[in-house]
Amino acid sequence: MENYFNYFTEIEEYFWKKRGTMLLLSTLDWALIDSWKQAQVPMEVVLKGIDRSFEKFQSRRQKVRQVNSLAYCHQEVLTAAQECERSALHHPSSGEPFPRDELVKFLENNVAALEKAGQQFAAQGRSESAATLRSIAASLGEMAARARADDALDVEETERRLGVLEDKLLSVLMQTTEEAELVRVRADMDRALAPYRGKIARDQLPQLEKQFLQRKLLEKAGLPRLSLFYL
Repeated sequence: MENYFNYFTEIEEYFWKKRGTMLLLSTLDWALIDSWKQAQVPMEVVLKGIDRSFEKFQSRRQKVRQVNSLAYCHQEVLTAAQECERSALHHPSSGEPFPRDELVKFLENNVAALEKAGQQFAAQGRSESAATLRSIAASLGEMAARARADDALDVEETERRLGVLEDKLLSVLMQTTEEAELVRVRADMDRALAPYRGKIARDQLPQLEKQFLQRKLLEKAGLPRLSLFYL
């Protein structure tokens, strides 16, 4: 899929187009997109689900409100995914799905963000966490140097390595975030999800809650997602 690594921005822009106006996506919306990505729902299937959702909305006799959240489209996206019966990630079989200089810039920007966070953690006396962030930054720097050297790029292996590094990063944030702050984040999550709990399949909720929590922790720390899906 040519635009697969634009998964998030393509879905966001398509939602804006169908809605007719731009709308800043909420943490819940981004968590939903994350859950679709983790479930390996191809982008064209997500767009089909959004189409169907707006078609149903337009067919309603009374339209009291606009569609203000991607959560409104969630069930149709899942239905479209089930109909399509696709379960495998679709990476291009040949060539690279993005310009090499964009990959290098993405990795280098993430190195800078992690190094800055590592300095802040060190200043707070969290030396072990600071060392972990510096280690992650060093790994990303190594990947950037390899990409800059024009070596052959294995996209799937790169994504797997980034996934491991992101898991380490999120573990640090969970360990260093105060209990009271985690309680506040979970309260925010419960409020955001409350209108949609009856519309979202029960087996989808744990993944959605996990993505919501992770995004909030990263936003609070001013840190990026490391996956190529955010390139």
